[in-house]
Amino acid sequence: MPKPEPGPGQVLLEVKASALNHLDIWVRRGWPGLKLAMPHVLGADGAGVVAALGEGVEASLRAGGRAAQVQVGTRCAVNPGVNRYEDEYTRRGLDSVSPGYYIIGEHAPGFHAEYSVVPAVNLLPLPEHVTFATAAAASLVYLTAWRMLIHRAGIRAGESVLILGAGGGVSSAAVQIAKFAGCHVYATTSSQAKMQKVRELGADVVLNYRDDPEWSRSIYTLTGKRGVDLVVDNVGQATWRDSLRAVARGGRIVTVGNTSGPLAETDIRFLFSKQISIVGSTMGSRQDYRDVMSLVFDGALQPAIDRVMPLDEGVEAMSILERGEQCGKIVLNPK
Repeated sequence: MPKPEPGPGQVLLEVKASALNHLDIWVRRGWPGLKLAMPHVLGADGAGVVAALGEGVEASLRAGGRAAQVQVGTRCAVNPGVNRYEDEYTRRGLDSVSPGYYIIGEHAPGFHAEYSVVPAVNLLPLPEHVTFATAAAASLVYLTAWRMLIHRAGIRAGESVLILGAGGGVSSAAVQIAKFAGCHVYATTSSQAKMQKVRELGADVVLNYRDDPEWSRSIYTLTGKRGVDLVVDNVGQATWRDSLRAVARGGRIVTVGNTSGPLAETDIRFLFSKQISIVGSTMGSRQDYRDVMSLVFDGALQPAIDRVMPLDEGVEAMSILERGEQCGKIVLNPK
């Protein structure tokens, strides 16, 4: 493919690292209504060096409320969420609720390439001590987990949080953010090796759901027959019924995904008898991105990187992700 050219308000980014997400799998498989110009470049997570500026970049940055701090050679992380226009939602800081919101790599060409074109307002200068791999691994999953836990679920210090499938990108980020917020963190994952990694991320109690298929009962027992204040369920169909059982009376279930399938049966009696709240979330605002990435840059949050692979092994990397063999993010290196 030819090297892309930046348009007005855009920059050309020389990609130094990109990272895989389950979103790459879903886009590749396709869904009704998703119409893409082919060939389409996947990849919502990227970091690199500004290689060229389009027209009006400085004006675009000022309009976005930022000082003109991007120039050729600037090392940058990239917020993967883009707003096409301003509306009632963006004016309230609810960027990802707006119908004009889209994700790089989903509806626009992404970062699994040597070069990518992105809006200048989505760039965040990268401190010299932060690697490109760290920035790429953090972007989408930490933005998503931050909004999900802090703003939508409203976690508070001292609460108990159960995070399912904690070896995945968003869930591994959620473990760290929940612990950072002062919560007692329970987690499930699929192997002894992943259990150890999830403990290292900060989880207080980790269960192997393959060895313990009745994990919701185990959570009930471990919490003194109370349940947890919040369940983070990004698995969907395979775990939904158990999540309803594991959550405490007056508790919440929050979801940003459905890796096992989108159609799950809900026993409504659980909802009203236990007074459960079900909360949906996705992505986040520009300010959310700056807030959570500042914690990554400071070292308070450290994205879990399972492995770094060359870009030309991207097909194998996708297969590893589909098989669920990773714990944390798979990062691709274009060079």
